[in-house]
Amino acid sequence: MNQWFEHLTEQVALAHDEAAVRATLEKLSQEAGFGAYAYLSLQAETHTAISNYDIEWQQRYLERAYASIDPVVRNARDKFEAFAWSNEASLRMSKERRAFYGEAGEFGIRSGITIPIKAGFGRMAMLTLASADADFAQGQQLNPVLAASAVAQLHARLEGMGAKPTFRTPIRLKSDELTCLRWSAEGKSMRAIAIIENTTYANVAFFIRNAKAALGATTLPQATAMATKFGLI
Repeated sequence: MNQWFEHLTEQVALAHDEAAVRATLEKLSQEAGFGAYAYLSLQAETHTAISNYDIEWQQRYLERAYASIDPVVRNARDKFEAFAWSNEASLRMSKERRAFYGEAGEFGIRSGITIPIKAGFGRMAMLTLASADADFAQGQQLNPVLAASAVAQLHARLEGMGAKPTFRTPIRLKSDELTCLRWSAEGKSMRAIAIIENTTYANVAFFIRNAKAALGATTLPQATAMATKFGLI
């Protein structure tokens, strides 16, 4: 796989647009013997994906917040180092984990390699190559430094292009919550927003608290920045 990561770095650098990056990922994944790829960017509780996984699986994964129970994501968060995995179930696993593995297997995701990287400011990104063969990934040789470097290049390229995700965690904000976030983005304080919208400070605080919870943000500036980045305001 080491030569594959070098090739990925070179081809991503040559890609002139988002479509070319996606085509490169699909082509190189197949050349390496993997059936699918998934690039996942995680910020707070919000996840965005660029992938050629089955659309039904991507939608189910994000809508049901499977990233919170996915052993691969958990392992990536703990290690931040390239690793191979297999989703063969065992009796020692929790019922929840066995069910998740079973669902993934139905969509041809039974083993793979995952390369996580830190993306700064509490964010992380990861590239996964998946196979329908439960034993395929374990035999792959991984240089963690080379792998991380290639994925970092990929992440920077996609970020710079403003790549549109295949799917994103559904974010449902009410109009009052969006209004408060927009005024905050315009530099207005919570007390100023209350006056502008002819409501109470308590109401503004309530709307902003709900907006932060929906976005998985811990502060108002973070919530405002995330809502702006995701095109909500």
